[in-house]
Formats: sequence, structure tokens, C-alpha cells
Amino acid sequence: MTDPADTREQVARFQKSFSALEKAVHELIVGQEDVVDGVLVALFAGGHVLLEGVPGIGKTMLVKTLGDALHLQKSRIQFTPDLMPADVVGTLVLEEGAGGGRSLRFQPGPIHANLLLADEINRATPKTQSALLEAMQEQQVTAGGTTRKLPQPFVVVATQNPVEQEGTYPLPEAQLDRFLFKLIVGYPRESEYAAILARTTSSVVPQVPQVSSGEEILALRKLVRDVPVPEAAQQLATRLVMGTQPQSPYATERVNRFVMLGSSPRGAQALVLAAKVAALRDGRYAVSREDVLRHALPALRHRVLLNFEGLGAGLRTDELVLELIERLGGGAARTK
Repeated sequence: MTDPADTREQVARFQKSFSALEKAVHELIVGQEDVVDGVLVALFAGGHVLLEGVPGIGKTMLVKTLGDALHLQKSRIQFTPDLMPADVVGTLVLEEGAGGGRSLRFQPGPIHANLLLADEINRATPKTQSALLEAMQEQQVTAGGTTRKLPQPFVVVATQNPVEQEGTYPLPEAQLDRFLFKLIVGYPRESEYAAILARTTSSVVPQVPQVSSGEEILALRKLVRDVPVPEAAQQLATRLVMGTQPQSPYATERVNRFVMLGSSPRGAQALVLAAKVAALRDGRYAVSREDVLRHALPALRHRVLLNFEGLGAGLRTDELVLELIERLGGGAARTK
């Protein structure tokens, strides 16, 4: 994009769409500004989101509200230990025709939607969890020997409970790495309870307006990809990711001691894509170092695997990531 007037128009269009979508979601969702912001950034960046929080704090409602605001096809899968991959992807069913002939027909699973809520994803077995891997990375699924493209845009928002560990299967590192962000959903503030009760216990249910569409999201994703990244911002993203890798030149003493596995290059991709979205929503057509830092915590926290000593010490990966942000960027991430 070389025409300055056209650039300004495109940036203004992005700002308007992002702001309208944020406002529409908050018609029903009270508070949780950082979480809503993170989900929207991931949506425009073309990534998936893992939400961690206790039940009953609005994770499912957030996905439903977002789908209504975008008029997208929504789907929900309640992950349980007995869920099979075919229950997610779909299966071939045998049909008998009017003349007595039989044929196989593919019955699509709930993954064939624009916005998929994978509820309590860590309750399913690794075999079933793996059914999502191809979909999240390649935007397609393979069943019955045939590969089928998924509707676009395709976004997975998964939830997990950080407290209940009995009967759960922790997500493997390969699957965690495919989430652009991991966002922590906390309890509401005291001042927010009145609005929550008013919107959920009265006879008047707030209406979520449709403010965008899947086609517009896809067009704005292309704009995000076109945003230039100066060398200084790209270098910071690279060093933040390398800082999570033990024995790298940018690792801290605690990373070297307590981390078994650091972030892959997907962490750097997440930082850069989120930074591009941050720049556009602020009305700029170039990424700054501050944009890279803004979402560094949710982009990296799930890509750092602690060793036995780190786990035994009760260390949280957030502490290590924030330490790197302060050391390499001189700032703090804002999104939870």
C-alpha cells in the first residue's frame, strides 16, 4: 500500500471495525476488558485463543456474543473423556437410497464452523485433542481419506479450568503452541456485579448488534499482514522469544535454571502479528517496540515449559516472561 490517503482510509476502517466489535461484545459482557481485547486481537491476527479460568465467569458467553456480533456460524464442543475424534471432525455414514442402493455420506462434525468453542478442552483424551491440530494449523480436516477445508474465518476458542485436575489430560506442548494467546479470565470486580445481575436475571436481555461479518474480518486480516515491521521491533520480538530458551544469549538466570523448554518461532510470529493489530487499532501503519511488548505475556506464557525444579518451587511462567519484558523491553505487558 503506497498511497498515503488510501493507507489512512484503511487504517481508519480497521479502527472503526475493531471499536464497533469491542462495543458490541460489551453490550452483554461486563468488564473483562483485557480478555475481550485479547480475543479480538487474536481474531484479527488470525489466531486461536486458550482461556483459562474457573467456571461461571462468562467464557462461553463471550464466544457466543462474539459470534452474534459477527453473524458467524458458531459451534460448541463439550470435551469429555469419552469424546472420540469422529465426534469432533465428523464421520462417514451409510445411507440407503429409495431403490435399495447404499452409499456413504460424510456427516460433518461440529468443527465445521467459523467460531468453535472447545469447552474444557483438557478433559478429552490426547487422541481426541489431536483431532484439533490439523484444523488449527492447516484450516482443514481429514476424515475417511478425504481432506476438507473449513469455513473461513475459522477460530478456535478453548477453555480450561485451572483448579480441577482430576480426570483431565494436560494439553501437549505441540497443541499449546498453536494457540496465539493464552488469556487468564479472572473474577469480576465488585463494581461489576450489579451490571452482571441486571443483564442476566431480568426479563430484558440485551441485544448484541451485528457490526461486522466474516468477509470483513478476512479483508482486515490481509491489511494486518501488510503492516510493515521495523527492524528494531522485529529484533525485540526475536530476543523476547530467545530469552525464554535456556542457555540463549538473552535468557535470564532464572530461565537457565528453571526452564526446560522455551518458546518456538511461533512465539515470535504471535508477537509480530499481535503488534501489527495493536498498531492499526492505535491508528498507525507501522509497528513500534511498545506494540510488541503489549501482548507479550499472553503470547509467551504458555510456550514456556518449567523443569522439575521450577515446578517444585511453585514458579509461574508469567514471572519469567515479565522479567524478560522488563529486561529486554523496559516495559510491561498490558494484557492478562
